[in-house]
Amino acid sequence: MGGYLTLEWNNLGMWDNAFATFCGGLAANSTLRQLDLRNNQISHKGAEELALALKGNTTLQQLDLRWNNIGLLGGRALVNCLPSNRTLWRLDLAGNNIPGDVLRAVEQAMDHNQDRLTAFRENKARTNILSKEVQHLQEEKSKQFLDLMETIDKQREEMARNSRASAARIGQLQEALNERQSIINALKAKLQMTEAALALSEQKAQDLGELLTTAEQERQSLSQRQEKERKLEQQEAADRESKLLRDLSAANEKNLLLRSQVDELERKVKSQQEQLFLTRQELTNTSAELKIRAIQAEERLDAEKRRAKQNIEDLEKLHSKEVNHMTRHLEESERAMQERIQRLEAMRLSLEEELSRSKAAVLTERGQAEEELIKARNQARLEEQHRLAHLEEKIRLLAQARDEAQGTCLQQKQMVAESQARASQLNLQMEGQQRRLEELQQELSNKEQEKAAEVTRVRVELQEQMGRLQADLVAQEALREKVAALERQLKAVGSEHREALLDRESENASLREKLRLKEAEIARIRDEEAQRASFLQNAVLAYVQGSPLRALSPPK
Repeated sequence: MGGYLTLEWNNLGMWDNAFATFCGGLAANSTLRQLDLRNNQISHKGAEELALALKGNTTLQQLDLRWNNIGLLGGRALVNCLPSNRTLWRLDLAGNNIPGDVLRAVEQAMDHNQDRLTAFRENKARTNILSKEVQHLQEEKSKQFLDLMETIDKQREEMARNSRASAARIGQLQEALNERQSIINALKAKLQMTEAALALSEQKAQDLGELLTTAEQERQSLSQRQEKERKLEQQEAADRESKLLRDLSAANEKNLLLRSQVDELERKVKSQQEQLFLTRQELTNTSAELKIRAIQAEERLDAEKRRAKQNIEDLEKLHSKEVNHMTRHLEESERAMQERIQRLEAMRLSLEEELSRSKAAVLTERGQAEEELIKARNQARLEEQHRLAHLEEKIRLLAQARDEAQGTCLQQKQMVAESQARASQLNLQMEGQQRRLEELQQELSNKEQEKAAEVTRVRVELQEQMGRLQADLVAQEALREKVAALERQLKAVGSEHREALLDRESENASLREKLRLKEAEIARIRDEEAQRASFLQNAVLAYVQGSPLRALSPPK
């Protein structure tokens, strides 16, 4: 708010020293906006003092000096001070005996200051508008960031719930494994009982030596056949091991590729911290996908449980059938069974050693993979915690899928070991056991195909995320272009304002130069007129003094 001061009809110009003091106070004042000095008998000296005050004053906008005695000299002093004062935009000088050209110069200076004031106000309004827009954008970004943090907290809570559910499921699976271990222990007890029965049958075989001479030839033929079958089984086992090794190497390569892709995505994520709004949709979609996958995993676990129960029931039925068949034909082929038992025991030991080696290799690779995943998660969490939650969830799902596949492999291998142990007890049903092994291997291949399908699906999802990130980059570039355009507009407005000011100043300088030339010309003309008037006056006086009629003319 500006101040207003009215001092008309106070005869301030009568006292020069007091008015000079008043002008000094006006020069130092920084609150007064309007000043009324009408009818104060201000002379040209007072106008000069006012001109000095106006040079130092930077707040006065309106000055009324009507009906004073400023005159030509005071008007010139005021005109000379106006170029250095850029805030005064109204100056009334009517009734001061000031020539018209001086008044026009004052009006031009006031118009120039008024234009400058309007331009300054427009620029200030524009800057306020732009600052409000920038503040609005910042508020929107802060709101988006807060919303994203809330969604991330929700996702973390869901992850904690899922982890607790997975822990409960693992406990259930552990209980199922314990049940199966108890079943295996029962089968081992049955095996000991059958061994005792075999010992009794050996005693009977000593009494039936004559009957076994004929069976010896059959045993030799059967042993040759079994030798051939054993070689074939060894070749098949070697082929399976090579396939498993190749699959493990392929899985490791896929894991490395996925890690490289994760690193690339994390580097891209660093440049996407400003556009976090669109990630909410991605998080919701991924949460839905995680729920669907959890449902699918539960369905798979239920299917695996049903399969395991069915296999156990089938095995128990077959075991009962085989025990009955063994009791019928035990006396006929005891020696052949003993030899086959020894051979199959050796094969079982070799297969168990191979399985233990493969288990150790798989566990070491799993430990290395889990350590590398933990390191990658820690590094990525330090760099970008917001985006990493989504990626860690996918990596955890992949690890769970891999662990499930490995668990299924271990379960299938245990089933193979159990089938081999039973084959050592029930040699007559080796062909059925081999067919079961082939079925189990086919299931393993199916599981590996499912795992490969899941890896391809994860790759597709990562590609979709890369596309979304690129779209975010495009949107961010558009925003940057808008900001750059606004900055360019500001620069253009500032440059136009500066150019307009320079043009006005150049115009003022040219007008001042013209005024100076005109004043010099007017002074020269006045001097010439004064000289002419003096010459005419002298001539008239001389004429009057020398005229003879002067003495005769009566006085007026």
